[in-house]
Amino acid sequence: MMKDSIFTITENKNIAKNVYRMTLEGDTSAIRNPGEFINIRLEGFYLRRPISVYDVSDTAVTIIYKVVGKGTAAMSALSVGEKLQVLTGLGNGYDLTVSGDHPILLGGGVGVPPLYLLAKRLLAQGKRVSVVLGFNTADEVFGEAQFKALGCDVTVTTVDGSYGVKGFVTDALPDSYTYFYTCGPEPMLKAVYRATTTSGQMSFEERMGCGFGACMGCSCKTVTGYKRICKDGPVMRKEEILWEA
Repeated sequence: MMKDSIFTITENKNIAKNVYRMTLEGDTSAIRNPGEFINIRLEGFYLRRPISVYDVSDTAVTIIYKVVGKGTAAMSALSVGEKLQVLTGLGNGYDLTVSGDHPILLGGGVGVPPLYLLAKRLLAQGKRVSVVLGFNTADEVFGEAQFKALGCDVTVTTVDGSYGVKGFVTDALPDSYTYFYTCGPEPMLKAVYRATTTSGQMSFEERMGCGFGACMGCSCKTVTGYKRICKDGPVMRKEEILWEA
């Protein structure tokens, strides 16, 4: 159930190159599943900013975002104590019931954050969780220590080889796993689609207008027709995706 509420910033911290972690205190009751997102209203901007949920408690939600434009730059300048109007309970999230005993989580850049809450929930089910985090360079890396602290097997890749395994997340796939979950830019998702040997779920990063399915501006092609990333996604099953040529 979608809710529009006022949240108070309790943290807004730079954690890597152009990457910030923000914690917002407020009514989180509409946030239920890993992979859901929130939509933040910023003063002076017409469109809200959709950001994946990194972690959630009964009283607060944490997000991790990258400064890529004027909106996220404005977010990075906000101070503790300021208030934001936030839509919560958006997106369909990941299905945890099909993971098998040893799921692998593959995240690229700001596709990493929604995998953290997913890892927590899978570990709580007694699953062995492997995580591969992909970045371009060492100064963009974040999340490694946090996933390890949960109890995940963690591998970090960088495109330039400045940290961890040189290459992409697909270069660090384990020999065996029962299922995969992934989030990242479309070129990465396509590569994961081709490289994985099991079924899985993919969370798409897409620029959104409304965030709840009214504008059809974030559609993607599937075996059953076009689906809206914000409403029908952002998570799609591997088998339903039809990649454009």
